[in-house]
Amino acid sequence: MLSIGGLGRISRQRLSKVLRQAARGGISPADASRALNVNQTEAARLLSQWSSRGWLTRVRRGLYVPVPLESTTADLPLEDAWAVAERLFSPCYIGGWSAAGHWGLTEQLFRSTLVVTTRRPRARRVEARGTVFVVRTVRPTAMFGLKPIWRGKAKVNVSDPTRTILDLLDTPALGGGIRSVLDMLQSYLGSEFRDPKLLIRYSELLGNKAVFKRLGFLAATFAPNEKELITDCRKRLSAGIAALDPKLPADRLATAWRLWIPAGFAKGAKE
Repeated sequence: MLSIGGLGRISRQRLSKVLRQAARGGISPADASRALNVNQTEAARLLSQWSSRGWLTRVRRGLYVPVPLESTTADLPLEDAWAVAERLFSPCYIGGWSAAGHWGLTEQLFRSTLVVTTRRPRARRVEARGTVFVVRTVRPTAMFGLKPIWRGKAKVNVSDPTRTILDLLDTPALGGGIRSVLDMLQSYLGSEFRDPKLLIRYSELLGNKAVFKRLGFLAATFAPNEKELITDCRKRLSAGIAALDPKLPADRLATAWRLWIPAGFAKGAKE
């Protein structure tokens, strides 16, 4: 456990100035350099010094977060994981199960934060001060359907409700598997966010034909009143066969949707 040590008057003043001007997602040497009007080498030295005394905690090389003044230890969880994710992985957005929770499409609690980025980090699972980030890489053209939100001074992108559902249909693992994705889809279709036309348009932009098979099958099986949505999906079926959930073993083929269905999923339901 790292305890917090004392600082001299000048050092306290400098640290306070940096903290007043810092974004919520963390402090870099460039941030400290601008706040104190010193070069980045000196700024990096000061940040390292404050970190060694417990007033800052290093998230990764070159990025620190402040420790609350009332704390007696620097071993604390991140105050705002989303803001830190923006600093770590930008350009990026919060998506998948994290976005679904934000929009009220699920009541499930996920312990990690799902981040979608155009970067290619060394690890797909990154831990920073007890917070786990699960990272997925997409091409730059896939950065659409995003809504900026403010977390203090930090602006963070989150997938809008329709893009969130699209990502879950594109990669069911981003929602914790197809059974959870089905629950989120049903919540979406029964919510104020429901926009089948936009969902189809987003799906066309993304370009994964398997989405139309998964969406069409799920709608036909569990939301048969969504007739226009089902028809739009049928019109866009490609010739190949996809899996409803690539992570699960399948035991039957829904021929109408050219889709392999996981063992026991919706068994006996009309397809």
